[in-house]
Amino acid sequence: MKTLGIIFGNLHDKDVGELTAVRSLASVPFRGRFRLIDFVLPYMVNSGITKIGVITKTNYQSLMDHVGNGKHWDLSRKNGGLIMLPPYGDGDMSVFQSRFATIKNNSQFIRRSDEEYVVISDCDNVCNINLADVIQAHIDNHADITIVTRKKELVNKKPRTIIDTDSDGRVTKVTNTDKELGAHQVFANIFVMNRKFLLNIIENSAEQNYNSFTRDVLARGCSKYRIFAYVVNGYFANIDSLGNYYKHSLELLNKDIRDELFYRDGANIYTKVRDSAPCKIMSSATVTNSLIADGCVIEGEVSNSILFRGVKVKKGAKITNSIVFQGSVIGQNSSLNCVIADKLVTILEGRTLSGHETHPYFIAKSAVI
Repeated sequence: MKTLGIIFGNLHDKDVGELTAVRSLASVPFRGRFRLIDFVLPYMVNSGITKIGVITKTNYQSLMDHVGNGKHWDLSRKNGGLIMLPPYGDGDMSVFQSRFATIKNNSQFIRRSDEEYVVISDCDNVCNINLADVIQAHIDNHADITIVTRKKELVNKKPRTIIDTDSDGRVTKVTNTDKELGAHQVFANIFVMNRKFLLNIIENSAEQNYNSFTRDVLARGCSKYRIFAYVVNGYFANIDSLGNYYKHSLELLNKDIRDELFYRDGANIYTKVRDSAPCKIMSSATVTNSLIADGCVIEGEVSNSILFRGVKVKKGAKITNSIVFQGSVIGQNSSLNCVIADKLVTILEGRTLSGHETHPYFIAKSAVI
């Protein structure tokens, strides 16, 4: 099952604008040492996909620094491997605005590949799925398109793509709406297509008036194409707001969730390796139920929090229910509660900052407070 992988690095940047002001969504830090792309790359590689194109748009310098030539994911290869793709294609210098335009603008990359199938994924998901099973289901169903879905309880009126299927899993209706609440089957922003079928869709897009993948190809194609849904189970987090980023980050303080996400049946999640010193917890420190990355120096109190590489917590400082990005310094006798502090933040001595678990307080990169 030779399969080509395509990853969108920027498609949902606006959903977490605080975190993507200086980086792409794909390079948003997560869980102390990882980036969001670190979940997409491994579940592709673990499923046997060895040629992966990453489509960029803006703010992609940190993403390129992180993924490099792909060696940390076994993608540094003479044939295939990791390929960074531009935000526009031959003869078209406009930056993409939709998933379909992105694919269309990079059609030459798809056309020059010889894989039989294409897996396309956004970077807003934190999960560890077996794509080989999805591809096999796609083959068994003789499908034109297989979309990955998950069952979700919708509790707020955010735009979602809701999927209805028959008893065989064939998609009968696709609805883009922000008015539905309750339990629904929701598009997980991952799908599989036959490569030649995808190229045919692209080549005939002007004639068919296709501009959107979900609105035009999926919603209008239910009766025209063989579209099937593949429902994923297990841990799945969608990073579509700052609040959800905070919520799903702190969920990983639960060991059972960590084990399910990072070590599913030996399909581990990998990231770029850095040769940093281990974290140093001083005699004056107290650390409980927290994830502390390498290079941190802790003199104060940390509880129910996530600290990225190289964070310094001075004596008397207290960090609770918070996420502190790489290289930040928390001054003496300062207090953080329900805070997300971006990279290189400096909190001076004696400051008290607090948000709420439903609305964390965000501090921008390199800020001094």
